Amino acid sequence: MKIATFNINGIKARLPALTDWLRDSAPDVALLQEIKSVDEAFPREELEDLGYTVETHGQKGFNGVAILSKLPLEDVTRGLPGDDSDEQARWIEATVIGDTQAVRVCGLYLPNGNPAPGPKYDYKLDWMKRLEARARDLLADEMPALMAGDYNIIPQAEDAAKPEQWTEDALFRPESRTAFRRILNLGFTEAFRARTHGGGHYSFWDYQAGAWERNNGIRIDHFLLSPACADMMTDCWIESAVRGREKPSDHVPVWVSLTA
Repeated sequence: MKIATFNINGIKARLPALTDWLRDSAPDVALLQEIKSVDEAFPREELEDLGYTVETHGQKGFNGVAILSKLPLEDVTRGLPGDDSDEQARWIEATVIGDTQAVRVCGLYLPNGNPAPGPKYDYKLDWMKRLEARARDLLADEMPALMAGDYNIIPQAEDAAKPEQWTEDALFRPESRTAFRRILNLGFTEAFRARTHGGGHYSFWDYQAGAWERNNGIRIDHFLLSPACADMMTDCWIESAVRGREKPSDHVPVWVSLTA
């Protein structure tokens, strides 16, 4: 089972790039973030024609997450539990039925949090507390599970080409990274770092100032695997070449391969 997470930065702007990528790379499951579309306007047919079941949790002009799957999906739920008043579309999950194993797959778009400190940063940290609570429940369920998407978290200095530029940013502030580590310390595996060490590995390059050309990137798109899911992992990698294509997103896909 090959699963990719991909912040596409707008489904309307990126549909040709997305469909080309789906044809070329052919994930079994794709978790999308920042679709920036209400559910009714999402270009479902174009993706269904490629063999994907499409489940969305959209919002007009902002945020929005989706699951595309060539494998059967069950029990699709939308919205991160813990705050019924939260109207931002940032969480979707479903059970993916593999050849030998079912996996609970959660797609997320964690709040950016800037400017920090401030109300947006408070919302980010509160959202991460709710994420931690959901992570605990996933572990208690004992089904293999993963949480993947744009976390808007730079875990370590080596995950930024120029960490000194991010010191006061919500993505790298100590409170953000501590909240991320708290979730990891429940027993989750950060899939990419379980396979690859050292700097120079990024999943996001800003559109400004030639960031892609100078490889001035950051790694903020992550897979967190439960212990049962981590036992199934055979590989995890970043498909960085996608950033060099025509009209790209500022993010690139990150992949995990599971024996399921």
